[in-house]
Amino acid sequence: MTENAQAAEQHTHPSTGTYLVVAGVLTVITLVEIGVFYVPAFQSILAPVLMILSGTKFALVVMFYMHLKTDHRLFTAAFALPLLIAIAVIVALLFLFGAFSLG
Repeated sequence: MTENAQAAEQHTHPSTGTYLVVAGVLTVITLVEIGVFYVPAFQSILAPVLMILSGTKFALVVMFYMHLKTDHRLFTAAFALPLLIAIAVIVALLFLFGAFSLG
């Protein structure tokens, strides 16, 4: 048997309950994002909070629904690196256009 075939036999697929729990967590995070957007007290920290929550949702979707937590680490890096670059560009643009004040 090849190494890939052995790895496929050893990997157990997550149960339906696991997918439902992840879907529930994603729903809660989405509700928090909506709540943060509409609460005036959070306007000063809106962008960082939404980026953190969106990044968390991205990681959950990639890990569970795309099965990257059981695949080779290179595939995870192929999704994570562009996300980090996008976050860096967005933060740089927010600083550039004055969304964050440094003083």
